[in-house]
Amino acid sequence: MTVPLVDQQAPEAAGGAGRRRKPRRLSNKTYVGLGMLAVFVVVGVIGPTIAPYNPSTSVGPTLHGPTGHFLLGTTQNDQDVLSQLLVGARTTLVVGFLSGLIATVLSVLVGVTAGYLGGLADEGLSLLANLFLVIPALPLLIVMTSYLPKAGPLAVAVVISVTGWAWGARVLRAQTLSIRRRDFVDAARIAGERTWRIVLFEILPNEAAIVVSSFLFTVLFAILTQVALDFLGLVNPSGDWSWGTMLYWAQSDQALQVGAWWWFVPPGLCIALVGAGLALANFGLDEWINPRLRAAGVTSRRDARLARMGVTVVDRRGRSTPRRDAAVGSRPTATPVGGRL
Repeated sequence: MTVPLVDQQAPEAAGGAGRRRKPRRLSNKTYVGLGMLAVFVVVGVIGPTIAPYNPSTSVGPTLHGPTGHFLLGTTQNDQDVLSQLLVGARTTLVVGFLSGLIATVLSVLVGVTAGYLGGLADEGLSLLANLFLVIPALPLLIVMTSYLPKAGPLAVAVVISVTGWAWGARVLRAQTLSIRRRDFVDAARIAGERTWRIVLFEILPNEAAIVVSSFLFTVLFAILTQVALDFLGLVNPSGDWSWGTMLYWAQSDQALQVGAWWWFVPPGLCIALVGAGLALANFGLDEWINPRLRAAGVTSRRDARLARMGVTVVDRRGRSTPRRDAAVGSRPTATPVGGRL
């Protein structure tokens, strides 16, 4: 049996003009990623209030493993690891999301402005973005944070965002150069629309996938960078607790050598889970926002269901998706385009 591949964008071809399109659904990876992020955001908000102890106070035996009283054990200085993890979640997430927000705003302003205006403005803003792209990020961050010995989360977020906006600006500039030549942009310009309205209502909605992707990956970059700076002891390790600060003290007190795995595994695992949640959310939202990826995903799922039913899917260009006959030992066959169910 064969079935012609129906155009996903044409409801008339799928069963008549009167059939309504189904609403777009988020993929499972999106729900998983957003769920993971929501859990950590809640922990970051209420963590300091539910922490059983003061993370800087000696409360128990030295280097004691996880027990019913200390769920994640204690450190070399008799401090509760669970309290440090809960309190440090807020600082780490605040720096990450604040850096992502600032860097995304800068990339949108520079990239879209350069791509739409062109001329000298494009050359100057592109030169600025290229300058930040070629500057090594980590050495620049080390130099900048050296002048902020008691830097708080806001100052660290601003420093990290300075080195994280250029890549997104370059991508948005390239996309804006393509969109500004489209017919709907020309029509809005001829109709007398103001520049800011064209940018906000005609260009930016078509770049939503890039903006979301840039924000999520900038958040991930900021979290990893902040953890690296804290781990190296460059951002006041005696100040606010964070997951990077926990790793710094664990490394300084040789937790790995003495076998105190409960000291460094929880913050490392939390960092990995936050990164996985950001990546899954980015991939899922990109499929949901980007019409090309969305159509490809719908088509592939439909083809997979038909193939499991023993149907050979044939598109209008003559390519076919053979049915899976490996279970009965026969070779897959392709039926001409004119075949019927």
